[in-house]
Amino acid sequence: MSAIAALLAPLQPLAVLRPWPRYEVDAATWEAIGRALGAGDGALMALWAEPGTVHLAVRAADLRNPAVVSLAAANNAFPSIGQYHPPALRPERAIRDLTGLTPIGIPDDRPWLDHGAWDAAAPLAPPSLTLPRERGRDGRGQSARDPADYAFLPVHGHGLHQIPVGPVHAGIIEPGHFRFTANGETVARLEQRLGYVHKGIESLLIGVGFDHAGRVVARASGDETVALSIAYARAVEAALGIDVPLRAHVLRGVMAELERIANHVGDVGAICNDAAFALLHAHCGLIRERVLAACDAAFGHRLMMDRVVPGGVTHDLTNDARELLFAMLDDALARFADVVRVYDETPSLQDRTCLTGIVSNELVTQWAAGGFVGRGSGRAFDARRDLAYVPYFGMDFAVPTFAAGDVNARVWVRIREVEESARLLRHWLWSTAEGPLRAEVPAIDAVREGVAVAEAFRGDVFVWVRLAAGRVERAHVRDASVFQWPLLEAAIEGNIVADFPLCNKSFNCSYSGHDQ
Repeated sequence: MSAIAALLAPLQPLAVLRPWPRYEVDAATWEAIGRALGAGDGALMALWAEPGTVHLAVRAADLRNPAVVSLAAANNAFPSIGQYHPPALRPERAIRDLTGLTPIGIPDDRPWLDHGAWDAAAPLAPPSLTLPRERGRDGRGQSARDPADYAFLPVHGHGLHQIPVGPVHAGIIEPGHFRFTANGETVARLEQRLGYVHKGIESLLIGVGFDHAGRVVARASGDETVALSIAYARAVEAALGIDVPLRAHVLRGVMAELERIANHVGDVGAICNDAAFALLHAHCGLIRERVLAACDAAFGHRLMMDRVVPGGVTHDLTNDARELLFAMLDDALARFADVVRVYDETPSLQDRTCLTGIVSNELVTQWAAGGFVGRGSGRAFDARRDLAYVPYFGMDFAVPTFAAGDVNARVWVRIREVEESARLLRHWLWSTAEGPLRAEVPAIDAVREGVAVAEAFRGDVFVWVRLAAGRVERAHVRDASVFQWPLLEAAIEGNIVADFPLCNKSFNCSYSGHDQ
Protein backbone atom coordinates (compact mmCIF):
# COMPACT_ATOMS: atom_id res chain seq x y z
CA MET A 1 0.00 0.00 0.00
CA SER A 2 1.26 3.47 -0.83
CA ALA A 3 2.27 5.73 2.05
CA ILE A 4 -0.53 8.21 1.35
CA ALA A 5 -3.16 5.47 1.14
CA ALA A 6 -1.86 4.05 4.43
CA LEU A 7 -2.11 7.47 6.10
CA LEU A 8 -5.70 7.97 4.95
CA ALA A 9 -6.95 4.41 5.47
CA PRO A 10 -7.76 4.76 9.23
CA LEU A 11 -9.66 8.04 8.68
CA GLN A 12 -13.38 8.48 8.07
CA PRO A 13 -14.11 10.72 5.08
CA LEU A 14 -16.51 13.62 5.45
CA ALA A 15 -19.88 13.18 3.77
CA VAL A 16 -20.00 16.75 2.46
CA LEU A 17 -17.75 16.30 -0.63
CA ARG A 18 -18.67 14.40 -3.79
CA PRO A 19 -17.53 12.34 -5.65
CA TRP A 20 -14.09 12.15 -4.00
CA PRO A 21 -13.49 11.59 -0.28
CA ARG A 22 -12.38 14.50 1.88
CA TYR A 23 -10.46 13.90 5.09
CA GLU A 24 -9.74 16.22 7.99
CA VAL A 25 -6.22 15.56 9.27
CA ASP A 26 -3.90 16.84 11.95
CA ALA A 27 -0.62 18.65 11.32
CA ALA A 28 1.46 15.49 11.70
CA THR A 29 -0.54 13.64 9.03
CA TRP A 30 -0.49 16.69 6.76
CA GLU A 31 3.29 16.84 7.03
CA ALA A 32 3.60 13.08 6.49
CA ILE A 33 1.61 13.43 3.26
CA GLY A 34 4.04 16.14 2.20
CA ARG A 35 6.97 13.82 2.84
CA ALA A 36 5.28 11.05 0.87
CA LEU A 37 4.71 13.38 -2.08
CA GLY A 38 8.34 14.43 -1.91
CA ALA A 39 9.36 10.78 -2.02
CA GLY A 40 7.36 10.28 -5.21
CA ASP A 41 4.51 8.39 -3.55
CA GLY A 42 1.70 10.32 -5.28
CA ALA A 43 0.79 13.34 -7.36
CA LEU A 44 -0.25 16.76 -6.07
CA MET A 45 -3.36 17.88 -7.96
CA ALA A 46 -4.18 21.16 -6.21
CA LEU A 47 -3.33 23.14 -3.08
CA TRP A 48 -5.50 26.01 -1.87
CA ALA A 49 -6.89 27.63 1.26
CA GLU A 50 -9.76 29.53 2.80
CA PRO A 51 -9.76 31.45 6.10
CA GLY A 52 -8.49 29.08 8.76
CA THR A 53 -8.20 25.97 6.57
CA VAL A 54 -5.81 24.68 3.92
CA HIS A 55 -6.70 21.93 1.44
CA LEU A 56 -4.78 19.69 -0.92
CA ALA A 57 -6.00 17.27 -3.57
CA VAL A 58 -3.83 14.23 -4.23
CA ARG A 59 -3.69 11.10 -6.36
CA ALA A 60 -1.85 8.02 -5.17
CA ALA A 61 -1.59 4.31 -5.80
CA ASP A 62 -4.17 2.22 -3.92
CA LEU A 63 -6.59 5.15 -3.73
CA ARG A 64 -9.71 4.32 -5.71
CA ASN A 65 -10.31 8.03 -6.36
CA PRO A 66 -8.23 11.12 -5.75
CA ALA A 67 -8.71 12.56 -2.27
CA VAL A 68 -8.95 16.01 -0.72
CA VAL A 69 -7.14 16.49 2.57
CA SER A 70 -7.95 19.43 4.85
CA LEU A 71 -6.05 20.91 7.79
CA ALA A 72 -7.26 23.52 10.25
CA ALA A 73 -4.50 26.13 10.34
CA ALA A 74 -3.71 26.61 14.02
CA ASN A 75 -2.64 30.20 14.72
CA ASN A 76 -3.07 30.90 10.99
CA ALA A 77 -0.14 28.66 10.08
CA PHE A 78 0.36 25.19 8.62
CA PRO A 79 3.35 22.94 7.88
CA SER A 80 4.74 23.62 4.43
CA ILE A 81 4.30 20.87 1.87
CA GLY A 82 6.79 22.71 -0.34
CA GLN A 83 9.69 21.98 1.99
CA TYR A 84 9.33 18.34 0.92
CA HIS A 85 7.67 18.65 -2.49
CA PRO A 86 8.79 21.62 -4.68
CA PRO A 87 5.59 21.73 -6.84
CA ALA A 88 3.77 23.01 -3.73
CA LEU A 89 5.99 26.09 -3.35
CA ARG A 90 4.20 28.53 -5.66
CA PRO A 91 0.70 27.51 -4.48
CA GLU A 92 1.82 27.98 -0.87
CA ARG A 93 3.27 31.41 -1.63
CA ALA A 94 -0.04 32.31 -3.29
CA ILE A 95 -1.96 31.02 -0.25
CA ARG A 96 0.02 33.28 2.05
CA ASP A 97 -0.47 36.31 -0.21
CA LEU A 98 -4.23 35.74 -0.51
CA THR A 99 -5.28 34.44 2.91
CA GLY A 100 -2.48 35.39 5.26
CA LEU A 101 -1.93 31.76 6.31
CA THR A 102 1.77 31.11 6.88
CA PRO A 103 3.40 27.91 5.55
CA ILE A 104 5.87 27.00 8.30
CA GLY A 105 9.20 25.78 6.96
CA ILE A 106 8.70 26.96 3.39
CA PRO A 107 12.14 27.37 1.79
CA ASP A 108 11.04 30.34 -0.35
CA ASP A 109 9.08 32.99 1.54
CA ARG A 110 9.03 35.66 -1.17
CA PRO A 111 5.65 37.08 -2.19
CA TRP A 112 4.20 35.54 -5.34
CA LEU A 113 0.90 37.05 -6.44
CA ASP A 114 1.12 40.15 -4.24
CA HIS A 115 3.48 42.54 -6.00
CA GLY A 116 2.92 45.28 -3.42
CA ALA A 117 0.29 47.15 -5.45
CA TRP A 118 -2.88 45.73 -3.86
CA ASP A 119 -5.06 47.90 -1.65
CA ALA A 120 -4.75 45.36 1.16
CA ALA A 121 -2.49 42.54 2.19
CA ALA A 122 -4.14 39.09 2.45
CA PRO A 123 -7.40 40.21 0.80
CA LEU A 124 -9.12 36.82 1.34
CA ALA A 125 -8.34 36.72 5.06
CA PRO A 126 -11.04 37.50 7.64
CA PRO A 127 -11.52 41.28 8.09
CA SER A 128 -9.67 41.18 11.40
CA LEU A 129 -6.55 39.88 9.63
CA THR A 130 -6.76 41.87 6.37
CA LEU A 131 -4.28 44.73 6.43
CA PRO A 132 -5.26 47.81 4.38
CA ARG A 133 -2.51 49.68 2.61
CA GLU A 134 -2.08 53.38 2.22
CA ARG A 135 -0.11 55.13 -0.48
CA GLY A 136 3.54 54.40 0.20
CA ARG A 137 2.79 52.38 3.33
CA ASP A 138 1.76 48.79 3.87
CA GLY A 139 -0.77 47.52 6.40
CA ARG A 140 1.85 47.52 9.16
CA GLY A 141 2.81 51.13 8.64
CA GLN A 142 6.08 50.24 6.96
CA SER A 143 7.23 51.43 3.56
CA ALA A 144 5.32 49.58 0.85
CA ARG A 145 7.22 47.51 -1.67
CA ASP A 146 7.91 48.87 -5.10
CA PRO A 147 5.99 46.49 -7.43
CA ALA A 148 9.13 46.27 -9.57
CA ASP A 149 11.26 45.21 -6.61
CA TYR A 150 11.67 41.43 -6.43
CA ALA A 151 14.51 39.44 -4.94
CA PHE A 152 15.52 37.20 -7.83
CA LEU A 153 17.70 34.33 -6.68
CA PRO A 154 21.41 35.07 -7.15
CA VAL A 155 23.52 33.17 -9.64
CA HIS A 156 27.29 33.21 -9.25
CA GLY A 157 29.91 32.33 -11.82
CA HIS A 158 32.54 33.75 -14.12
CA GLY A 159 31.34 35.58 -17.23
CA LEU A 160 27.64 35.52 -16.38
CA HIS A 161 25.30 38.34 -17.33
CA GLN A 162 21.58 38.93 -16.85
CA ILE A 163 18.91 39.62 -19.47
CA PRO A 164 15.57 40.90 -18.17
CA VAL A 165 12.58 40.28 -20.45
CA GLY A 166 9.08 41.60 -19.77
CA PRO A 167 6.64 41.90 -18.18
CA VAL A 168 5.57 43.90 -21.26
CA HIS A 169 6.37 41.97 -24.43
CA ALA A 170 6.64 42.93 -28.08
CA GLY A 171 3.51 41.13 -29.29
CA ILE A 172 -0.10 40.87 -28.18
CA ILE A 173 0.67 38.66 -25.22
CA GLU A 174 -0.05 38.55 -21.51
CA PRO A 175 2.53 40.00 -19.11
CA GLY A 176 5.20 37.99 -17.37
CA HIS A 177 8.80 38.70 -16.40
CA PHE A 178 11.68 36.39 -17.28
CA ARG A 179 15.12 36.93 -15.78
CA PHE A 180 17.80 35.10 -17.77
CA THR A 181 21.31 34.51 -16.50
CA ALA A 182 23.48 33.65 -19.49
CA ASN A 183 27.06 32.77 -20.29
CA GLY A 184 27.42 34.25 -23.72
CA GLU A 185 24.39 32.94 -25.61
CA THR A 186 23.85 29.91 -23.36
CA VAL A 187 21.20 30.16 -20.64
CA ALA A 188 22.60 29.13 -17.27
CA ARG A 189 19.41 29.90 -15.37
CA LEU A 190 15.92 31.27 -15.93
CA GLU A 191 13.69 32.59 -13.18
CA GLN A 192 10.10 33.63 -13.76
CA ARG A 193 8.04 36.28 -12.05
CA LEU A 194 4.34 35.94 -12.74
CA GLY A 195 1.16 37.26 -11.13
CA TYR A 196 0.70 40.35 -13.31
CA VAL A 197 -2.76 39.24 -14.50
CA HIS A 198 -4.14 38.22 -11.12
CA LYS A 199 -7.88 38.91 -11.36
CA GLY A 200 -9.09 37.83 -7.94
CA ILE A 201 -10.97 34.80 -9.29
CA GLU A 202 -11.49 33.27 -5.85
CA SER A 203 -12.82 36.52 -4.41
CA LEU A 204 -15.20 36.81 -7.36
CA LEU A 205 -16.55 33.34 -6.55
CA ILE A 206 -17.62 34.09 -2.96
CA GLY A 207 -21.36 34.14 -2.38
CA VAL A 208 -22.50 34.32 -6.02
CA GLY A 209 -25.13 32.50 -8.04
CA PHE A 210 -24.35 29.40 -10.07
CA ASP A 211 -24.65 31.17 -13.43
CA HIS A 212 -22.45 34.07 -12.38
CA ALA A 213 -19.83 31.73 -10.96
CA GLY A 214 -19.84 29.74 -14.19
CA ARG A 215 -19.14 32.87 -16.21
CA VAL A 216 -16.22 33.77 -13.95
CA VAL A 217 -14.69 30.28 -14.11
CA ALA A 218 -15.11 30.22 -17.90
CA ARG A 219 -12.94 33.32 -18.12
CA ALA A 220 -10.07 32.15 -15.92
CA SER A 221 -8.31 31.35 -19.21
CA GLY A 222 -10.36 32.08 -22.30
CA ASP A 223 -8.55 29.67 -24.62
CA GLU A 224 -9.82 26.69 -22.57
CA THR A 225 -13.21 28.07 -21.61
CA VAL A 226 -15.08 24.88 -22.57
CA ALA A 227 -12.88 22.63 -20.43
CA LEU A 228 -13.08 25.01 -17.46
CA SER A 229 -16.85 25.19 -17.80
CA ILE A 230 -17.07 21.39 -17.94
CA ALA A 231 -15.00 21.05 -14.75
CA TYR A 232 -17.09 23.68 -12.96
CA ALA A 233 -20.40 22.18 -14.13
CA ARG A 234 -19.33 18.66 -13.14
CA ALA A 235 -18.28 19.89 -9.68
CA VAL A 236 -21.68 21.53 -9.12
CA GLU A 237 -23.47 18.47 -10.51
CA ALA A 238 -21.51 16.16 -8.22
CA ALA A 239 -22.31 18.31 -5.20
CA LEU A 240 -26.05 18.41 -5.97
CA GLY A 241 -26.43 14.92 -7.42
CA ILE A 242 -27.62 16.14 -10.83
CA ASP A 243 -28.10 13.51 -13.53
CA VAL A 244 -27.05 15.22 -16.78
CA PRO A 245 -28.81 14.11 -19.99
CA LEU A 246 -26.68 12.01 -22.34
CA ARG A 247 -27.20 14.43 -25.24
CA ALA A 248 -25.75 17.24 -23.12
CA HIS A 249 -22.71 15.11 -22.25
CA VAL A 250 -22.08 14.35 -25.92
CA LEU A 251 -22.41 18.00 -26.93
CA ARG A 252 -19.92 18.91 -24.19
CA GLY A 253 -17.50 16.41 -25.70
CA VAL A 254 -18.03 17.87 -29.17
CA MET A 255 -17.26 21.37 -27.92
CA ALA A 256 -14.23 20.23 -25.90
CA GLU A 257 -12.65 18.46 -28.86
CA LEU A 258 -13.32 21.39 -31.20
CA GLU A 259 -11.57 23.61 -28.65
CA ARG A 260 -8.66 21.16 -28.51
CA ILE A 261 -8.26 21.08 -32.31
CA ALA A 262 -8.38 24.87 -32.67
CA ASN A 263 -5.73 25.42 -30.02
CA HIS A 264 -3.41 22.60 -31.07
CA VAL A 265 -3.44 23.72 -34.70
CA GLY A 266 -2.76 27.30 -33.65
CA ASP A 267 0.10 26.18 -31.42
CA VAL A 268 1.76 24.16 -34.17
CA GLY A 269 1.72 27.20 -36.42
CA ALA A 270 3.05 29.49 -33.70
CA ILE A 271 5.91 27.10 -32.88
CA CYS A 272 6.86 27.01 -36.56
CA ASN A 273 6.74 30.81 -36.63
CA ASP A 274 9.15 31.02 -33.69
CA ALA A 275 11.43 28.72 -35.67
CA ALA A 276 11.37 31.31 -38.50
CA PHE A 277 8.99 29.34 -40.72
CA ALA A 278 6.14 31.81 -41.12
CA LEU A 279 4.50 29.96 -44.02
CA LEU A 280 3.20 27.14 -41.81
CA HIS A 281 2.06 29.71 -39.25
CA ALA A 282 -0.09 31.33 -41.91
CA HIS A 283 -1.59 28.02 -43.00
CA CYS A 284 -2.32 26.96 -39.42
CA GLY A 285 -3.91 30.33 -38.77
CA LEU A 286 -6.29 29.77 -41.68
CA ILE A 287 -7.16 26.26 -40.47
CA ARG A 288 -7.78 27.51 -36.93
CA GLU A 289 -10.01 30.26 -38.30
CA ARG A 290 -12.10 27.68 -40.17
CA VAL A 291 -12.53 25.69 -36.97
CA LEU A 292 -13.56 28.75 -34.96
CA ALA A 293 -15.94 29.92 -37.65
CA ALA A 294 -17.58 26.49 -37.64
CA CYS A 295 -17.88 26.66 -33.83
CA ASP A 296 -19.58 30.03 -34.17
CA ALA A 297 -22.03 28.68 -36.76
CA ALA A 298 -22.76 25.52 -34.77
CA PHE A 299 -22.89 26.89 -31.21
CA GLY A 300 -23.32 30.63 -31.60
CA HIS A 301 -19.90 31.61 -30.22
CA ARG A 302 -16.39 31.21 -31.67
CA LEU A 303 -14.98 30.02 -28.33
CA MET A 304 -18.24 28.33 -27.27
CA MET A 305 -18.08 30.40 -24.09
CA ASP A 306 -20.91 29.92 -21.55
CA ARG A 307 -22.41 27.05 -23.57
CA VAL A 308 -21.65 24.49 -20.84
CA VAL A 309 -23.59 25.11 -17.62
CA PRO A 310 -24.52 23.09 -14.53
CA GLY A 311 -27.09 20.55 -15.60
CA GLY A 312 -26.14 20.41 -19.27
CA VAL A 313 -25.66 22.82 -22.16
CA THR A 314 -27.48 25.90 -23.42
CA HIS A 315 -27.18 25.37 -27.18
CA ASP A 316 -28.35 22.50 -29.35
CA LEU A 317 -26.66 21.14 -32.45
CA THR A 318 -28.92 21.17 -35.50
CA ASN A 319 -28.63 18.77 -38.44
CA ASP A 320 -27.33 21.60 -40.61
CA ALA A 321 -24.68 22.43 -38.01
CA ARG A 322 -23.70 18.77 -37.84
CA GLU A 323 -23.17 18.66 -41.61
CA LEU A 324 -21.20 21.90 -41.44
CA LEU A 325 -18.87 20.40 -38.80
CA PHE A 326 -18.35 17.27 -40.87
CA ALA A 327 -17.36 19.38 -43.87
CA MET A 328 -15.07 21.54 -41.75
CA LEU A 329 -13.31 18.48 -40.34
CA ASP A 330 -12.72 17.00 -43.78
CA ASP A 331 -11.28 20.28 -45.06
CA ALA A 332 -9.25 21.17 -41.94
CA LEU A 333 -7.72 17.72 -41.50
CA ALA A 334 -6.65 17.54 -45.14
CA ARG A 335 -5.02 20.97 -44.91
CA PHE A 336 -3.41 20.11 -41.58
CA ALA A 337 -1.97 16.90 -43.03
CA ASP A 338 -0.13 19.05 -45.59
CA VAL A 339 1.22 21.22 -42.76
CA VAL A 340 2.43 18.12 -40.92
CA ARG A 341 4.11 16.77 -44.04
CA VAL A 342 6.01 20.02 -44.61
CA TYR A 343 6.97 20.21 -40.93
CA ASP A 344 8.30 16.66 -40.95
CA GLU A 345 10.24 17.09 -44.21
CA THR A 346 11.89 20.46 -43.52
CA PRO A 347 15.41 20.01 -42.07
CA SER A 348 15.67 23.62 -40.95
CA LEU A 349 12.59 23.18 -38.76
CA GLN A 350 13.78 19.87 -37.37
CA ASP A 351 17.12 21.48 -36.55
CA ARG A 352 15.34 24.02 -34.35
CA THR A 353 12.81 21.75 -32.63
CA CYS A 354 14.64 18.44 -32.14
CA LEU A 355 16.75 18.22 -28.95
CA THR A 356 15.67 21.76 -27.97
CA GLY A 357 14.02 22.50 -24.63
CA ILE A 358 14.24 19.01 -23.16
CA VAL A 359 12.32 18.26 -19.96
CA SER A 360 13.01 14.94 -18.27
CA ASN A 361 10.40 12.36 -17.40
CA GLU A 362 11.51 12.63 -13.77
CA LEU A 363 10.55 16.31 -13.66
CA VAL A 364 7.17 15.98 -15.36
CA THR A 365 6.39 13.10 -13.03
CA GLN A 366 7.43 15.05 -9.94
CA TRP A 367 5.37 18.07 -11.00
CA ALA A 368 2.46 15.89 -12.24
CA ALA A 369 2.57 17.95 -15.42
CA GLY A 370 -0.27 17.16 -17.77
CA GLY A 371 -1.07 17.80 -21.40
CA PHE A 372 1.54 17.95 -24.13
CA VAL A 373 4.20 18.98 -21.59
CA GLY A 374 3.79 15.77 -19.62
CA ARG A 375 2.98 13.48 -22.54
CA GLY A 376 5.88 14.85 -24.59
CA SER A 377 8.18 13.62 -21.81
CA GLY A 378 6.59 10.21 -21.31
CA ARG A 379 3.98 10.92 -18.61
CA ALA A 380 0.90 9.35 -20.15
CA PHE A 381 -1.76 10.97 -17.97
CA ASP A 382 -5.01 12.15 -19.55
CA ALA A 383 -8.01 12.96 -17.36
CA ARG A 384 -10.38 11.89 -20.13
CA ARG A 385 -9.06 8.34 -19.75
CA ASP A 386 -7.48 8.10 -16.31
CA LEU A 387 -10.23 9.96 -14.42
CA ALA A 388 -12.79 9.12 -17.08
CA TYR A 389 -16.04 11.05 -17.32
CA VAL A 390 -18.93 11.03 -19.76
CA PRO A 391 -18.81 11.13 -22.78
CA TYR A 392 -15.22 9.80 -22.72
CA PHE A 393 -16.02 6.94 -20.36
CA GLY A 394 -15.80 3.71 -22.37
CA MET A 395 -14.48 5.43 -25.50
CA ASP A 396 -11.47 3.93 -27.26
CA PHE A 397 -8.98 6.68 -28.06
CA ALA A 398 -5.21 6.94 -28.00
CA VAL A 399 -3.24 9.17 -25.63
CA PRO A 400 -0.17 10.10 -27.73
CA THR A 401 2.99 9.91 -25.66
CA PHE A 402 6.62 10.55 -26.65
CA ALA A 403 9.83 10.07 -24.71
CA ALA A 404 12.15 12.73 -26.12
CA GLY A 405 10.78 15.60 -24.00
CA ASP A 406 11.83 18.26 -26.52
CA VAL A 407 9.97 20.86 -28.56
CA ASN A 408 9.52 18.36 -31.39
CA ALA A 409 7.89 15.83 -29.06
CA ARG A 410 5.44 18.44 -27.80
CA VAL A 411 4.60 19.30 -31.42
CA TRP A 412 3.91 15.66 -32.25
CA VAL A 413 1.67 15.22 -29.21
CA ARG A 414 -0.43 18.06 -30.58
CA ILE A 415 -0.47 16.60 -34.09
CA ARG A 416 -1.60 13.17 -32.95
CA GLU A 417 -4.18 14.64 -30.58
CA VAL A 418 -5.73 16.61 -33.44
CA GLU A 419 -6.18 13.33 -35.29
CA GLU A 420 -7.70 11.61 -32.24
CA SER A 421 -10.01 14.55 -31.55
CA ALA A 422 -11.28 14.44 -35.13
CA ARG A 423 -11.99 10.72 -34.75
CA LEU A 424 -13.95 11.31 -31.53
CA LEU A 425 -15.88 14.14 -33.16
CA ARG A 426 -16.90 12.08 -36.16
CA HIS A 427 -18.16 9.33 -33.86
CA TRP A 428 -20.22 11.72 -31.72
CA LEU A 429 -21.57 13.70 -34.66
CA TRP A 430 -22.86 10.49 -36.23
CA SER A 431 -24.35 9.18 -33.00
CA THR A 432 -25.54 12.25 -31.11
CA ALA A 433 -28.13 10.95 -28.65
CA GLU A 434 -31.59 12.45 -28.71
CA GLY A 435 -33.06 13.95 -25.58
CA PRO A 436 -33.10 17.06 -23.42
CA LEU A 437 -30.19 19.47 -23.21
CA ARG A 438 -30.32 20.32 -19.54
CA ALA A 439 -31.43 18.90 -16.22
CA GLU A 440 -32.94 21.06 -13.53
CA VAL A 441 -30.59 22.37 -10.86
CA PRO A 442 -32.30 21.64 -7.52
CA ALA A 443 -32.61 24.19 -4.75
CA ILE A 444 -30.78 22.65 -1.80
CA ASP A 445 -30.04 24.71 1.32
CA ALA A 446 -27.65 22.22 2.93
CA VAL A 447 -23.93 22.80 2.51
CA ARG A 448 -22.57 20.63 -0.29
CA GLU A 449 -19.13 20.38 -1.86
CA GLY A 450 -18.16 19.11 -5.29
CA VAL A 451 -14.91 18.52 -7.12
CA ALA A 452 -14.11 17.67 -10.72
CA VAL A 453 -11.28 17.48 -13.23
CA ALA A 454 -11.56 18.00 -16.98
CA GLU A 455 -8.94 17.65 -19.69
CA ALA A 456 -8.25 20.97 -21.43
CA PHE A 457 -6.03 21.20 -24.48
CA ARG A 458 -3.00 22.05 -22.33
CA GLY A 459 -3.72 19.56 -19.56
CA ASP A 460 -6.03 18.81 -16.65
CA VAL A 461 -7.98 21.59 -14.97
CA PHE A 462 -9.37 21.23 -11.44
CA VAL A 463 -12.41 22.88 -9.82
CA TRP A 464 -13.65 22.62 -6.24
CA VAL A 465 -16.85 24.30 -5.07
CA ARG A 466 -18.75 24.69 -1.82
CA LEU A 467 -22.44 25.40 -2.27
CA ALA A 468 -24.89 26.75 0.28
CA ALA A 469 -28.39 28.24 0.01
CA GLY A 470 -28.41 27.97 -3.76
CA ARG A 471 -25.18 29.90 -4.20
CA VAL A 472 -21.45 29.28 -4.53
CA GLU A 473 -20.01 29.95 -1.10
CA ARG A 474 -16.38 29.38 -2.09
CA ALA A 475 -14.51 27.85 -5.02
CA HIS A 476 -11.03 27.12 -6.28
CA VAL A 477 -9.87 26.76 -9.89
CA ARG A 478 -6.49 25.27 -10.81
CA ASP A 479 -5.18 25.48 -14.36
CA ALA A 480 -2.72 22.99 -15.81
CA SER A 481 -0.22 25.85 -16.17
CA VAL A 482 0.36 25.94 -12.40
CA PHE A 483 2.47 22.78 -12.63
CA GLN A 484 3.89 23.48 -16.09
CA TRP A 485 5.34 26.99 -15.79
CA PRO A 486 8.14 25.93 -13.39
CA LEU A 487 9.30 23.25 -15.85
CA LEU A 488 9.93 25.88 -18.51
CA GLU A 489 12.78 27.11 -16.32
CA ALA A 490 14.33 23.66 -16.59
CA ALA A 491 13.61 23.32 -20.32
CA ILE A 492 15.62 26.39 -21.34
CA GLU A 493 18.74 25.64 -19.28
CA GLY A 494 21.69 24.88 -21.55
CA ASN A 495 19.89 26.22 -24.63
CA ILE A 496 20.65 29.51 -26.33
CA VAL A 497 18.68 32.62 -25.51
CA ALA A 498 17.26 32.73 -29.04
CA ASP A 499 15.53 29.39 -28.44
CA PHE A 500 13.48 30.69 -25.52
CA PRO A 501 10.51 31.85 -27.65
CA LEU A 502 10.45 28.39 -29.23
CA CYS A 503 10.55 26.61 -25.87
CA ASN A 504 8.00 28.99 -24.39
CA LYS A 505 5.54 28.50 -27.23
CA SER A 506 5.96 24.73 -27.12
CA PHE A 507 4.72 24.94 -23.52
CA ASN A 508 2.10 27.63 -24.23
CA CYS A 509 1.33 28.02 -20.54
CA SER A 510 -1.50 30.37 -19.61
CA TYR A 511 -0.51 33.50 -17.72
CA SER A 512 -4.16 34.20 -16.95
CA GLY A 513 -4.92 30.65 -15.88
CA HIS A 514 -1.89 30.61 -13.60
CA ASP A 515 -2.30 34.06 -12.04
CA GLN A 516 -6.10 34.04 -11.68
